[in-house]
Amino acid sequence: MTAVVADSGFDSESNHQIARQDMGVRSIMPAGTGRPGKDEKLPSGYWRRRMRRQLHTKRGRRRSGYTQRWQVETVNSMLKRNLGPALRARTARRRSMELMLRCVTHNLMIFSHALE
Repeated sequence: MTAVVADSGFDSESNHQIARQDMGVRSIMPAGTGRPGKDEKLPSGYWRRRMRRQLHTKRGRRRSGYTQRWQVETVNSMLKRNLGPALRARTARRRSMELMLRCVTHNLMIFSHALE
């Protein structure tokens, strides 16, 4: 299953729902910021509580794949720097296609640089 890994700045129940229910990908976002739950210990929302339990320990972070987030951040930075930060497509389907095209272009740029 495909997964999206993000930092706590993107943590919200609605982001988890969009990723999991609408897009069909597993979301991994630590529940560190935002609105606390009623008892102040657990965050509100099913997915945010689940992330708190899952990513609370080092072993849980390792098992979920959250430890390699720095690699994703590096690739995102490279994509933005080399190909621009904004998508131009309007619909979700076209944005997805544009992202795939950018990934292929990025990989070809790396490959052609390696040949030089």
